[in-house]
Amino acid sequence: MIGVWILLKYKNAKAVLPERLYRELQQYVQGEIIYVPKDDSEKAGWGEKNGTKEKYIDRNTEIIMLYKSGVSKEAIADRYHLSECSIKKIIHSSKHKACGLEEVSNS
Repeated sequence: MIGVWILLKYKNAKAVLPERLYRELQQYVQGEIIYVPKDDSEKAGWGEKNGTKEKYIDRNTEIIMLYKSGVSKEAIADRYHLSECSIKKIIHSSKHKACGLEEVSNS
C-alpha cells in the first residue's frame, strides 16, 4: 500500500490543552496526529480579506454601465483586457440582475 504523507505543523496537545481536556482526548486517540479545523465563522469568503472581490464587483459594474451607455462589447473587452465572451458573461450575469441591474439588449 502506498501512503501519502503531508508535512503539517503540529502542536503537542499536552502543551496547548488544559489538563482535563487533554485527558479526555486521550480516551479517543493516543499517539496519533489529529487535525482540528478552524471555526467556519472565522473563514472569509474568496477575495474578502484582500479586497479582490470588491475590485471585481466594481469592475463588473463599470462594464455593465459602459455597455448600457452604448459602448460596444469589443471596445469594453479592449479597455479591460478581457475577451468578448467574458464581457458577455458579465453583462448577462444573474448576479447583476439581483443587484437591480436588469439585463440589457444592446448590440
